[in-house]
Amino acid sequence: LFERFISEERNEPPDIDVDFEHERRDEVIAYIYQKYSAKRTALAAAVISYRGRSALREVAKAMGLSEDVRTALSSSIWGWSTSELGEKEASAGGIDRSDPLARQVIEHANEIMGFPRHLSQHVGGFVITRDRLDEVVPIVKTAMDERKMVEWDKDDLDAVKILKVDVLALGMLTCLKRAFTLLTHHYSDARDAYGRPYVLATLPEEDGRVYDMICRADTLGVFQIESRAQMSMLPRLRPREFYDLVIEVAIVRPGPIQGDMVHPYLRRRQGKEQPEYPKPELEQILGKTLGVPLFQEQAMKIAIVAGGFRPGEADELRRAMATFKRTGTIGNYRQRMIDGMVGKGYEKAFAERCFKQIEGFGEYGFPESHAASFALLVYASCWFKTFYPDVFCAAILNAQPMGFYQPAQLVRDARDHGVEVREVDINFSVWDCTLEQTAFD
Repeated sequence: LFERFISEERNEPPDIDVDFEHERRDEVIAYIYQKYSAKRTALAAAVISYRGRSALREVAKAMGLSEDVRTALSSSIWGWSTSELGEKEASAGGIDRSDPLARQVIEHANEIMGFPRHLSQHVGGFVITRDRLDEVVPIVKTAMDERKMVEWDKDDLDAVKILKVDVLALGMLTCLKRAFTLLTHHYSDARDAYGRPYVLATLPEEDGRVYDMICRADTLGVFQIESRAQMSMLPRLRPREFYDLVIEVAIVRPGPIQGDMVHPYLRRRQGKEQPEYPKPELEQILGKTLGVPLFQEQAMKIAIVAGGFRPGEADELRRAMATFKRTGTIGNYRQRMIDGMVGKGYEKAFAERCFKQIEGFGEYGFPESHAASFALLVYASCWFKTFYPDVFCAAILNAQPMGFYQPAQLVRDARDHGVEVREVDINFSVWDCTLEQTAFD
């Protein structure tokens, strides 16, 4: 859906996110400064606001509660929670709400929830202007003297039409680069159909043995599907083709879970119920995901086709979904969407359920294009682990720190897959983990 990127009605530059090998991100940043000059480029900033845990710790400290009590209180709250604190959190921290001091702590923490706390460097945002940046926005030096940061929140840059590009670091890209290098050096027979060393674009596609490993949830260390939540989903979803991986990447996230999308999808995939499409036009949009909206592009298409939104308005809905916790504007589209769907012949109950699912995306809604890119890295990392577990283990150890697991767990898993992992030897070891021939090779 091109309107996901840019449209005539969109009054700000498009969102551009680019992932690089995490060990080479600084090279990219240096290139940007060299090409566009330090006068026209700077890092973006993000306003860090008080959430449940940080608000409670700050107020409890100011009110004189001990460190033990502050720790007990804050540990009872999910770190990103913005929900109002109440009896549950007080009880978990051993606080009696009848105590006036404890009651004040809870009340004041709720009051400052969402207030700005400090300005921080954005994880990857980079701004670029035609003219001098300091003539447009205030800038400040960072810890690294040659780099500067805009003193505005990244979301406020849209008001002055400044281009922002997210220059992001991805550890798995580093891992795969190292894996391809090791494969070329140590396995001379690992070649594509034209006799060339494998690269990401030429790996054998849709290999059943790779999907067998994925269905067994034997995915420790691979990209995206290595968490416990993903591992528990894999035997139920049972991916057998590439698009199944696209869905797997997107479905185990807070948005689909909050929107009650996971269980309906699994039941339909397992043949326990049939997808329902009130109109053929929705089947064209939701057919690939069995009637369940999983991606931002699908939400936008539903708004256009069923809700009567213009493409630019659908993108505004998408942006409201992405920022609803900060701005709370997604509710502004509720009645418009429901009225539009009812006007096109949909039942009101279905329209309300549809909007609830879209609203459940929140800021966790996943773009299909993003999920497809990640799914390619999922398949590539699983391919290496299936056919060359020694290469995969050495590569991921050389790419640390990254992923969910400690090196010791990765080594143990490699040994479980028949890889011999030798100790450091001053006479033979090199700086990185590498591969050695055995007497039988």
